[in-house]
Order: sequence, then C-alpha cells, then structure tokens
Amino acid sequence: MGERVEWRARLILAPLMTETQQRFALATALGLLLLIVELVRRRRLSPAFAWGWLVVGVGIMGLVIWYDGLLYLTRLIGAVAPTSTLFLFGILFLLLACLQFSMRITSLEERLKVLAQEIALLRGRHDEPE
Repeated sequence: MGERVEWRARLILAPLMTETQQRFALATALGLLLLIVELVRRRRLSPAFAWGWLVVGVGIMGLVIWYDGLLYLTRLIGAVAPTSTLFLFGILFLLLACLQFSMRITSLEERLKVLAQEIALLRGRHDEPE
C-alpha cells in the first residue's frame, strides 16, 4: 500500500514541463508544419498524406500551448511527466502511420502484380505469329 501512495504522490508532484522543453516542442511542431507545407509545395508529398501530418503538428502545438490539457492527458493515462505523454502519443502515431503505409504498400503490390500479368499477356499476344 505504501508504494501505491508514493507513486500517486510522485504523479501529483510530477515535474512540470520546463520552458526549454516547451520551446523545443513548439519549435519542433512549427518546423514540422513548415516542412509539410514545403514538401506539398514541391510536390514531394501528396496533399492526401499532408493532412494527417498537419493534424499532428497542430495537435502538438495545441497541447504545448494548452498545458492544462496536456496535464489532464498525463493524469488520464497515468504517465509521470507531460513530456512522456507527448512521446507516447508520438510513438503511437508513428505505429499507426507504419500500419497505414504497410496496408498501402500491400495494395500497391497487388496492383503491380496484376499489371505485370496483363503486360505479359499483351506481349504474348503481340509476339504471336498470325
């Protein structure tokens, strides 16, 4: 029972995000937003994918600016520090992004196989003597 009380006391007295950490998180989110806009402008990133990344950048900025919301999420998930909450959600986002990209690659791989088979059939018809 003593350990449980001590853990709760540590959660309540968790270190606040320092000003340096807040600045770094804001700078990172702003840099991400600028990078996304630039990649879309150069046509290196599809606007369909850009929306997800823009939501992440704005979400990070929102949590850092609205610090009470970040503290609420930290308490809600049982984390000790707000920075660990940001990292947890970042890791979860990256896992979901990897899953989504894996599904997309699988779909494209299947389409590529069908196209290759169709090309082989067309070449076979074209090369046949009449």
